[in-house]
Amino acid sequence: MGFTDLVSDAGLTLLNNWVKTRSYVLGYSPSQADVKVFQQIKQIPAPEKYPYAWRWYNHLLTFEGEFDTLPGDPTKEFTAYGPEAGDLTINPAKAPEKEAEDDDEIDLFGSDDEEDDAEAERVKAERLAEYNKKKAGKVKPAAKSIVTLDVKPWDDETNMDELKANVLSIEQDGLVWGASQLVPVGFGIKKLQINLVIEDEKVSLTDLQQQIEDFEDHIQSTDVVAMQKL
Repeated sequence: MGFTDLVSDAGLTLLNNWVKTRSYVLGYSPSQADVKVFQQIKQIPAPEKYPYAWRWYNHLLTFEGEFDTLPGDPTKEFTAYGPEAGDLTINPAKAPEKEAEDDDEIDLFGSDDEEDDAEAERVKAERLAEYNKKKAGKVKPAAKSIVTLDVKPWDDETNMDELKANVLSIEQDGLVWGASQLVPVGFGIKKLQINLVIEDEKVSLTDLQQQIEDFEDHIQSTDVVAMQKL
C-alpha cells in the first residue's frame, strides 16, 4: 500500500507509526526515500500529536542541503515507500558491518593454560594495550537535541518578518535552524514556531532563548514547546 497523502491526519498518523521504530524511511541512513516523503509534508508535524514524525522530520532538516547527494532512486514517488510497499528493499542502506573484533571479545588475560608466567604477563600487557588503543580511537558522535521553540511578539502590530529575521540572525557553532511557521494565538496575534537542532555541549538552550529575547523591540518571550534527544 505505501504512504498515501501526508497532509491529512490519516497520512501523518501512518508516517508517525512507520518511523516510531525507524530512524529513516528505508535502511540505516538517509536516502531518497526520506527526501521524497519529506517533500510531501507541507507543515511541521505537531510534536504532541505526531512525536515520531516530528523527530524524523527535524532530523531530516539537518540533511536538507545534501538531499541531491543522498543515495537511492530520485525518480520514485513517495508512495513507493511505507507499510506493505512493493519495493521496501530497493536501494536500502547497507547495515553497518560488525567490527572484525568486538571490544568484548578481546581476551585481556590470556589462556588459563599459560605455563610461563612471564610470557603470560607479556601477552596480557599487549592485549590490554590493544584494547585501550581501540577504545581511544573510537570517537562518540556529538549528542544533539531537536527543539521546537515558540517566539511570541508583543502585539498584532509587531512585524513578524523582522522578528523572524532577528531570530535567524543568531549564528553559533552547533546550532542549525530548521523550518518555521506562524501560528495564530488570538486577537490577530501570531507567534513564530521554529525548529532547531543543537549540539548539547556547544549550545545552551537557556542562553539561546536569552539571546532571542534580547531583541526586545519585537519579542516578548520564548517557550520550549518540545525537545527530544537525537
